[in-house]
Amino acid sequence: MTDGTIETSNLRVLGISGSMRSKSFNLGLLCAAKEIAPKGMTIDIFDIASIPLFDQDLEALGEPEPVAAFKGAICGSNALLIATPEYNYGMPGVLKNAIDWASRPPGKSALADVPVAIMGATPGTGGTARAQLQLRQTLAATRALVLVQQEIFVAGAMQKFDKEGRLVDEDTRKYIGKLLEALAGWTRRLSNGKS
Repeated sequence: MTDGTIETSNLRVLGISGSMRSKSFNLGLLCAAKEIAPKGMTIDIFDIASIPLFDQDLEALGEPEPVAAFKGAICGSNALLIATPEYNYGMPGVLKNAIDWASRPPGKSALADVPVAIMGATPGTGGTARAQLQLRQTLAATRALVLVQQEIFVAGAMQKFDKEGRLVDEDTRKYIGKLLEALAGWTRRLSNGKS
């Protein structure tokens, strides 16, 4: 995370989708967030698909380039915005894997003290609540600072996105706007509290 007080006109947020599908609902959430981000906030989406499976033997040989790029993107941002689907009552393995890499080596987590907001979409009725709970627990171990409110659990996603994966549900777009405003305030409060 960048150092110092955050300027109102320069809040950089890194978006991460836990789904690899090109027209995934969760990528659609992030794209909608980019469109409706409040003034002064920019959102860049990082594709975690190229990050290899975590392996301490691989880590011992030197940090793989996709991992270094991911950590660099985190450190170059003021906050994270994660959109996760729910697979078998939990977050996808690819998202957990990326978090595991970002938390390494022990005591030097790239996620430490980074403000994070979470959202998720699913065709089912649970709105990714269990996946988001698991994600919160995992992020707590990395010392990330996860926003408590607003929460976004998008259920019945098939009716809220078009065939191209674009979020068309206006109520959900409004909720994302509120989440981004809350993330901006949370990030600035945490930044201003640093000495």
